[in-house]
Amino acid sequence: MILENNQYSIQGLAMVDIAKEFGTPLYVYDAEKIQSQYRKLRDAFSGLDLRLKYATKALSNINILRLLKKEGAGLDVVSIQEAQLGIKAGFAPEEILFTPNCVSFAEIQEGVKLGLRINIDNISVLEQFGHTYKGTVPCCIRLNPHIMAGGNSKISTGHIDSKFGISVLQLRHVLKVVETYGMHINGLHVHTGSDFLDAEVFLKGADILFNAARDFKDLEFLDFGSGFKVAYREGDVTTDVDDLGRKMEKAFRAFCEDYGRELQIWFEPGKYLVSEAGYFLMKTNVIKTTPATVFAGVDSGLNHMIRPMMYDAYQELVNISNPSGPKRVYTVVGYICETDTFGHDRKLHDLREGDIIAMKNAGAYGFSMSSNYNSRYRPAEVLVYEGKAHLIRKRESMEDLLSKQVEIDI
Repeated sequence: MILENNQYSIQGLAMVDIAKEFGTPLYVYDAEKIQSQYRKLRDAFSGLDLRLKYATKALSNINILRLLKKEGAGLDVVSIQEAQLGIKAGFAPEEILFTPNCVSFAEIQEGVKLGLRINIDNISVLEQFGHTYKGTVPCCIRLNPHIMAGGNSKISTGHIDSKFGISVLQLRHVLKVVETYGMHINGLHVHTGSDFLDAEVFLKGADILFNAARDFKDLEFLDFGSGFKVAYREGDVTTDVDDLGRKMEKAFRAFCEDYGRELQIWFEPGKYLVSEAGYFLMKTNVIKTTPATVFAGVDSGLNHMIRPMMYDAYQELVNISNPSGPKRVYTVVGYICETDTFGHDRKLHDLREGDIIAMKNAGAYGFSMSSNYNSRYRPAEVLVYEGKAHLIRKRESMEDLLSKQVEIDI
């Protein structure tokens, strides 16, 4: 989104016109930004045999999946439903890595039937998998490296108290299970969380994974997860992917030489690819002045964008209807019947009732975490692709709310 001639636009289309055409609240995604982020990450690791597996949970609209498939991505999925969406979008099952957590073994078996690459993150499932398939179905193992990383405790997944992965301290047990059942382990995986600032955390995790990998002789790939940090505020420090690429290439090549052959290197970017490409548009319903605060109440709430309330996430807010007016301080709140705040004490250009507010960095974990709380409809989604705004999800209606309810005689 750029400000030009006193209006904000995407690919030459005025944001206020998009809001007028499709209504609010509305998610808008910039396809060019998604493509440029993918290519930037791909180019940073161009010296290695790289596979990028898009983390589907960030934004799973089938059109986004198809856009990334066109760029050459595979998928990282955490549920059978995400895998089915990926296959529907045109991905071959072998391009999809299935990394569920705390699911039944029946769901793992469903993944095998679909032909997915299976990633196992606990010893109980590893034992069941070995007993059932022996060495006939290859699988990957997710290890917990005990590295505390990530911008919020809820998205830190590699520390010692995390439910994710098999502890590296249990590696001897893992090897016994693999040997007992003659299992074919084709990959190892770590993912410690989100919002890394530099290459050192990746390198620390890489050393742990390299050491573990020496005990597995038939590996095809090592998967380092993701967590590349994007900017939420002006001046934010972000992950230098070019620096990471140079350092990881050196470390990975040294490992492969020691291992005896070249392996593929995998990453699972989600937020990095789609976060900055997304904008959430809301209409200002009311300006409410109290003795302490000026509230701007909008036509949305935590049911549409939960990150500020759930993660205390900072999301930049911009008045796109009045981009040059004097700035005033507002607390922007939603219409949900509980504390429901998008931003405290924000300096925004003079807000009037009816003005459109754009929330930046809304592409990742926005719509995908939305709900019908307060029986509100979930919003529409629009993709700006090749200079045209395309509706890619219809706004919900009362019919949608009632479609799965079963009425009985009462």
